[in-house]
This record gives sequence, C-alpha cells and structure tokens, in this order.
Amino acid sequence: MSAEQRDAAIIVFDGDCALCSGWVRFLLRHDRDARYRFAAMQTTAGRALLAAHGLDPDDPSSLLLLEGDAAWTDTDAIRRVVGSLGGAFRAAHALAWIPKPLRDRIYRFVARHRYRWFGRNATCFVPTPEQRARFL
Repeated sequence: MSAEQRDAAIIVFDGDCALCSGWVRFLLRHDRDARYRFAAMQTTAGRALLAAHGLDPDDPSSLLLLEGDAAWTDTDAIRRVVGSLGGAFRAAHALAWIPKPLRDRIYRFVARHRYRWFGRNATCFVPTPEQRARFL
C-alpha cells in the first residue's frame, strides 16, 4: 500500500444499499485523484470505524467520512466529499447555507427509507483490479 493510499480519506458506506453503492461507483468515476478509500459498513473494518466514532454498526443509518483526525457524518460528509471533486461539484458547498438540523433531518429520512425506495443489492459490488486497492 502506498503512502497516498494510507493517507487517503475513508468513506464508510452501507454496502447492502443500492443507493449507497451507487454513490461509491459515482465517486470511483469522479474522484480522479483517488482521494477517497471505501469501507462497507458490513465489513470488519467498517464496523470498527463506525464503533470508534460512536455510530452503531448494527443500525447503519449514517455515512461516515474520516480525514486525518477529523470525522464527518450525514450531509456534512456528503457536502465535503462532493465539493472536493472540483469543477461544478464545488456547488455542493452551498448546502452549508441550509441549517444543519434541517439538512440532516432530510438525510435521515432518506436513510430510513433507502431500502424501500432504492432497494438492496442482490450481489456485492466487485471492484475492478485497479479499484480494489481503494477498498479496506
């Protein structure tokens, strides 16, 4: 593992959720600098990261972004990740104008209904050999 991979930010996501897995595939396409690595909440690494940051690994309703010693969840994590992709994606920083309690209430509403609205993955996402190093 390279020093860049060790220093990359980590996104912990719900690997069972079709929406969440689609989010990871979106990032794999658009994060051309490979700033982010990924851990499914269902893996040992994902569960440990959630627990270490006070999130219940058995009730995964929040996205977790880890960068260095800092951690973000919910809309703060999404805004930070999407905004870092550059170009038109920087517009995601405008979400900061919406009060955090309102943003996160909407996020959690979608998170509670994600399986019903978007479904569960019938099979696990299998990264390409080039992408494999980006997963914990």
